Amino acid sequence: MAAVKTMNDLFMHTLKDIYYAEKLIYRSLPKMAKQAASSELKQAFEKHREETEGQIERLEQIFEQCNVAARGVRCEAMDGIIAEAKDIMDEVEDDEVRDAGMLAAAQTVEHYEISRYGTMIAWANQLGMKDAARLLQQTLDEEKKTDKLLSDMAMKSVNQTAA
Repeated sequence: MAAVKTMNDLFMHTLKDIYYAEKLIYRSLPKMAKQAASSELKQAFEKHREETEGQIERLEQIFEQCNVAARGVRCEAMDGIIAEAKDIMDEVEDDEVRDAGMLAAAQTVEHYEISRYGTMIAWANQLGMKDAARLLQQTLDEEKKTDKLLSDMAMKSVNQTAA
């Protein structure tokens, strides 16, 4: 981690962290969709990949507003979450149980993102970055909506089918 001396430095480091995370998620979602036995879960992964593309574009707008090149820094937390999802896809043989595991892994991703975006909105507001805060809020709203969709899907179908 580069030297972080100010709140702005911390904001920029976290922006690079979530940028890396979003790009990793974007690359991982097609494999998750392909592995999903549930058409509803497959569709959710495909839809979220489209949303993730827009989220990456919003992050790039924030980099541009800050006059900083858009580039990520390794997010070990997201690397670990995605590695766990890959393990589920590779090791769980039963389709329905694998769906439940992938759905849970996807919610872990969402919860990480919700935490990051909430923090970044507070920091952007503190730093007077109103446009950045607005863009981050749009993404946070999408992440919360996706989390709710996944929770509903887990409760109404995926977990019941796996059981």
